[in-house]
Parts: sequence; C-alpha cells; structure tokens
Amino acid sequence: MDNHSPAMFLGDALALDFLNSVATPVDTPVDWIENGEAFLRWLEQAGLVPRETIDSLRSQALPGEIDKVADQARNLREWFRTFVREHKGKPLRPEAMGELEQLNRLLERDEGFSRVVARQTDEGEIFEFQPMRKWRTPEALLLPVGEELGRFVCTEDFSNVKACEGPVCTMLFADHTRGHRRRWCSMAMCGNRAKQAAHRDRIRKA
Repeated sequence: MDNHSPAMFLGDALALDFLNSVATPVDTPVDWIENGEAFLRWLEQAGLVPRETIDSLRSQALPGEIDKVADQARNLREWFRTFVREHKGKPLRPEAMGELEQLNRLLERDEGFSRVVARQTDEGEIFEFQPMRKWRTPEALLLPVGEELGRFVCTEDFSNVKACEGPVCTMLFADHTRGHRRRWCSMAMCGNRAKQAAHRDRIRKA
C-alpha cells in the first residue's frame, strides 16, 4: 500500500481522518499527504475541495508551490495531533483556548463569501444561501482543513476521542458507538489482528 491507494477514513470525524492521513495500516507507514500531488488526492477523497478547483490550482501553481503547501499541511497535522492527544479522553476545558492560536491564524486567511444559488430538487428549483471561497493561491487549500479542525474542537466531546489499541497503530477515532466501547480503528485491521493474537496465545497456553 502507498499514498496512491485510497486514503482511510476511519476516524468518524474528518479532523481525525486528517490526523490519520499518516498511518501504518499493514506493516509500512503510509503518508497520504507526503507531497503536493498526494495532498491534492487526499483533499479530493475527503470531499473538501472540488475536483475543478484542484485542477485549476494545479495548472496555475508554480513548480514546487503545492509541495510547500503539503509541507504546511503536515506541520498543521502534527500540531493538531499533539493537541488532540493531550486532551483526548476528557472534556475539553476553556483553558485549552490558548493552545489554538495557530489554528485561528490559519482561519484568518480566509476570503469567504456567500451567494444565492438555485438548486434543483424533486419538488422543483429552490434558492439557497451558499457559502463560497475565493481560491486565489494554493495556500487556500489549507482553509477547508482548518475549518474541519475548528468545527471538531467546537462540536466534538473530547471524552469520546480515543487512540486505537493496536500495538503499532497510530490512528485516532471518535467513539460514537452506544456504550462507547469501541477499541479499534477498524475491526477488519487492528481488531482482527488482536483476535488472531489472542487465539494464538490461547493455543500456546493450552
């Protein structure tokens, strides 16, 4: 598996899926945003940036420009990982506000606006007030990611944020299951490995 393979979205929150864009799904670490092209693929798979916007920014970018944005994205990812790991498993307290300055500085770059659009529905055409964005430079690609991080901080109960119990797994997830008993990023991966390890252990002891 490499970063050309489809990214994994197992966090039950897009902000955590961003953190999980580097992971060890089998045996070898994979970084789905290790360079500019990889970052563009991840943004499209995450549904954060329309394909036509990606194509337009790719064609207009200077050589190496989107690679530099991917580097900023990786730095943002590791900063937010530190924040989440520090606060996961317990309610987020107001004192954490002081740690979010880097995120707010990113969000301040936005050139967002809204407009009225017509959308076709089964009942006919309706008007909608739709938020939009001016994608002036490749750095604007970071803004929808920042929005997801901000939305996550403001709406998620950090008590439900957990790390996968797989011995070498680095994935994080929001446990929205009834009873909050989820232990694995995926039962098909780490959960299955744990079951196989437990089975081998029982055989060995027998």
